[in-house]
Amino acid sequence: GFRTGSVMGMVGASLAALGLGLGSFPVMCLGGIFLGNAIANMQLYRFAAVELAPGAFRAQAISYVTAGGVIAGIVGPSLARFTPDLWIPLFQASFVAVVIVHIIVFVILGFIEFPAVKPEDTAGPQRPLFEIVTQPTYLVACAGAIIAFGVMSFVMAASPLAIVQCGLSRTEAPITIFVHVMGMFVPSFFTGHLIARFGIFNIMTAGVAILVAGVAVALMGVTEWHFRITMTLNGLGWNFLFVGATTLLTTTYRPAERGKAQAFNDFMVFGVTTVASLMAGVVLELEGWAVLNYVALTLVLVALAVITVFRLRHPSRV
Repeated sequence: GFRTGSVMGMVGASLAALGLGLGSFPVMCLGGIFLGNAIANMQLYRFAAVELAPGAFRAQAISYVTAGGVIAGIVGPSLARFTPDLWIPLFQASFVAVVIVHIIVFVILGFIEFPAVKPEDTAGPQRPLFEIVTQPTYLVACAGAIIAFGVMSFVMAASPLAIVQCGLSRTEAPITIFVHVMGMFVPSFFTGHLIARFGIFNIMTAGVAILVAGVAVALMGVTEWHFRITMTLNGLGWNFLFVGATTLLTTTYRPAERGKAQAFNDFMVFGVTTVASLMAGVVLELEGWAVLNYVALTLVLVALAVITVFRLRHPSRV
């Protein structure tokens, strides 16, 4: 379960700290594998929230879990800032801090009463994975989540480099990333309520519009405020599109199918996100900040096209 994921995190961070102490890169890499497992486990928290919340509050549950990123956006950078040089070797204390974080999570999870798995939830009829993922609704949800995360990470990964490339101070990068993170997670306190009031597809479409607005601001100039506003809008657009897509996804599978349906979605989302993050630096170096944003705009318009076509073909669903 989720506590196993926390244990993986403890093991991974401990191995990374040990690797630093021994000067062993392979041991550090092994720790990274365990930490990756823990992170993948945590990405499913938003789906677990759906299981704990009544059907009418699915969107709010996903939204509130995502809102935890506000705390992460403060605690994470603080740990990264204050722990690296607490003792020698450098950064070992940072991994020890990660162990402590996972211990805290492990304890908190112990106080959550997850509902017992009902026999019908696992023994019910299951469709093949291909049949599940080729449903129009699933395709829209998965595409929305992929593009939301892909575009966000594509622009975010490049923004600190672009800030320096455009002649601004290096100290501007952490400020821009901070407002971006707040843009991503602060709206989660009310995104679920907006979905309940205005509907999933309207909020997803609003997310697309906000992402387009972020690109537009990026193309207007390269001052500090252009970067700050661009990345704030990028975060807000991600929030609306991703939370909306995740909420939509939960309507596409039966209880017995949730494991594979959720796993496939996250595999696609974070696989594309990884590629987008890697390509961001390449595109920025070869083509520049403006072209990078035009690429992001193209992907966002794909999301708009997918949502629009679905709404036209299935008016009763929206």
